[in-house]
Amino acid sequence: MRQILVIGIGTGNPEHVTIQAIRALNTVDVVFVLDKGGEKADLVALRREICERYIEDRPYRIVEAQDPERDRNPADYGVAVEDWHGARAALYEAMIARELPEDGTGAFLVWGDPSLYDSTLRIIDRIVARGRLAFDHRVIPGITSVQALAASHRIALNRIGAPVQITTGRQIAGGLSAEADTTVVMLDGDPTFAHLDPDLTIYWGAYLGSDDEITLSGRLGDVAGEIRRLRTEERARHGWIMDTYLLRRPAD
Repeated sequence: MRQILVIGIGTGNPEHVTIQAIRALNTVDVVFVLDKGGEKADLVALRREICERYIEDRPYRIVEAQDPERDRNPADYGVAVEDWHGARAALYEAMIARELPEDGTGAFLVWGDPSLYDSTLRIIDRIVARGRLAFDHRVIPGITSVQALAASHRIALNRIGAPVQITTGRQIAGGLSAEADTTVVMLDGDPTFAHLDPDLTIYWGAYLGSDDEITLSGRLGDVAGEIRRLRTEERARHGWIMDTYLLRRPAD
C-alpha cells in the first residue's frame, strides 16, 4: 500500500527539521510540492534545500503542481475555504495516483507543524473519505511559528497559571477574548491594532527562523506603527510576508 508522510519542517530554518523528520525523509520516493507562484518561489526552494541536505544516497523525485486559486476576500469565508480544500483534495489525489507507485512512499513538507492552521491533514482526510485511493498516512511534528516567536523574544508563552489562546487575525477583529491573558495571533493579513488596548504588550516576529527574521516588542500603542511600516517594507521586498505576534495583558 502507498504510504503518505506529512512532515513538519519548521518555520524557515533547515536546522528546525527534527531527527524524526530526517529519518522519515530518508524513506521517501516522491516529495509533493505546491507552487504558489513566483512571489513565494523561495518557499519551494527551501523545501528543495531540506531534501538536498537531509536525504542521503536515496533516489527521490520532487513533483510540483500549481496551487489552486483561492479567493482572499470572499463574501462567505467558510464557503471559500471549503471550495479551496475541495480543489486541493482533487489535486492531491491525482498527484498521488499518478506519481506514486502502489508500494511507494510520498511526502508533503508542511511549514511549521501540520496540526496548527494548516490544511494538509484535512485535505488528506477528504481523500480518505472518498475511498477512491488506498494509502496509509503518518504525521511527523515540526516546530511552529509560535515556538519560534517565543524563543526569539526569550519569553515563556504563558504567565504562571494563566491561559493562552491561539487564534487568527480574523477572529480578533472584534477584540480579544476576555478569558485570555495571552493571545497568539497567526494569519493576520493586515493587522491594524487600532481596535486593541494600547497598553497590551506585543511580541511580533516575521520570517521567523530564517535569515530574514525580524522581531519587535513593546507597548502596543508605542510600536504598532513601526510594525505596520516594517510589514509594508518587507512585503514589498520579498513579495510576501509571514508573521506572528503575541499580545499580553498588563499585569495586575
